[in-house]
Amino acid sequence: MEEKSTGQEGLTRRNYIRYGGTALGAGMLAGCTSDSSGSDETTTAAETTTEAATETSAETETQTTEADSSYSVTMEPMGEVTFDSVPESWAAYDGGYADMAVALGVGDGLTGVGGAGRYYTYVYDELPGVSVDREQIEAYPEVRTKEEFYELDNDVHLYDPNMLINWFDWDQADVDEIAENVAPFVGNLVFRRSDGWHDYRYYTLYEAFEKVAQVFQREDRYEAFEAFHDEFIAEIQAELPPADERPNVFLTFEGTTEPETFSPYRLNDKGTSKKQWNDLGVTDALSGTDIENLSTTNRGELDYENLLEIDPDVILVRGHERKTPEEFRDTVLAYMEDHPVGGELAAVQNGRVYRGGYLFQGPIHNLFLTERAAKQLYPDVFGDVTGDAELFDRQRVADIVNGEF
Repeated sequence: MEEKSTGQEGLTRRNYIRYGGTALGAGMLAGCTSDSSGSDETTTAAETTTEAATETSAETETQTTEADSSYSVTMEPMGEVTFDSVPESWAAYDGGYADMAVALGVGDGLTGVGGAGRYYTYVYDELPGVSVDREQIEAYPEVRTKEEFYELDNDVHLYDPNMLINWFDWDQADVDEIAENVAPFVGNLVFRRSDGWHDYRYYTLYEAFEKVAQVFQREDRYEAFEAFHDEFIAEIQAELPPADERPNVFLTFEGTTEPETFSPYRLNDKGTSKKQWNDLGVTDALSGTDIENLSTTNRGELDYENLLEIDPDVILVRGHERKTPEEFRDTVLAYMEDHPVGGELAAVQNGRVYRGGYLFQGPIHNLFLTERAAKQLYPDVFGDVTGDAELFDRQRVADIVNGEF
C-alpha cells in the first residue's frame, strides 16, 4: 500500500487548496530574508527579493487559479463535497452509477466496479462509438475493500458510503480514511427504498444522474439526456391503453432456472429499479396485501401456493439478465409450465412470464429497459418482445454520449 506524503512536496489536489495559504506565507518569508551590509550584498539581496517576489506572484496566481476552478456538489448522505479539479478516474459500486458516468462521456475513466456481475454493458453495443473497457471491469469486478481503493487511487468514488458500512462491515473511520487519503464518495443507494438504515433523502434516477453530472461538470450532456428521456417517455405513455385495461404485475427475484420460491418487490417502493414499470402505468399485484419489499432485513419468499392466491396477470422475474428472451422462455417459463401448481397460474398459462430488468439501472439502461418492458406488457401496441422494433433512436443517444448535440 503506497502511503501518501504529508509534506509540502506531497500535497494532494485536495490538500493544495486547504494548505495553500501556509505554503504561500512560507515563500514570502523566505523571500524577505537578507543581509543589508555592503553595496554588492545589498544589490544581491534586492535581486533575490525581486526574484522571490516574482516567484511568489507566480505561485499566488497558480494557487488562485486552482482555487477559482474548485466547485462543490451536495448530495446525501455525504453533504457538500468539494473538488479542486474535474475527476478523471473513478469507480462505481453498481451498474447504475457506472452507466451514468458512461452516459456523460467519461467512461474511459472507469477503473473498477463494486458489483460487476450486475453491470450489464452489452447495451452499449447498440450505440455507435459508445463502449467501456471490459477487461478493466473484469480486473476489478468487486471493489469493496480499502486495499483496492488505495490501489486504484481514483479521483472520486460513486458509492453510497453507508452501503459499505451496512453491507461490507466498514465503519465510519474507514470511510473517512478513504475520503481523506484517496478521494471522496458521492452516491446514494437508490435502487430500492426499503432498507431501514437508509434514513436520509432518496433521489430519483435523474436526480442522482444530475449529481453525477455535476461531479464531472457535464451538465450539458445531462440536460440533453433528460430532454431525450422526457420526450421518449411521453411518446410511450401517449400510446398506453386505458388504466383499466393495463395488467397487474408481480415483480420478483429468483435467479434459478427452476424456481420454487420468489422474493417479492413492491412497485410502490419507487426505487430506481422499478422506474420502467411505474412509467408504464401498471398495477402492483401485491397491492392491498401486507407483503413487504425485499430488503436487507426482509428476506421473505412466496411459494406457488401463495402466488396462486394472488394470480397476477404478468410475472416479472429478476436474475436472468444474461439470458435472451428465448433462453428465458425455454428454461424458467418451461419449468413453471410443467410445475403442478405453477402451471395453474394465469400468467404462466398465457406465456406472460418475463425477465424483470436490472436491479441497478442508469439512464442508458433505462431507455433499453423501458423499450423492452413496453413490449412485454403491451405487445399489441409496441410489438413482441422478441421482435426487432426499436422505440427510440440509438444514434441520438450515442450522439449525446459523445457530445455531438
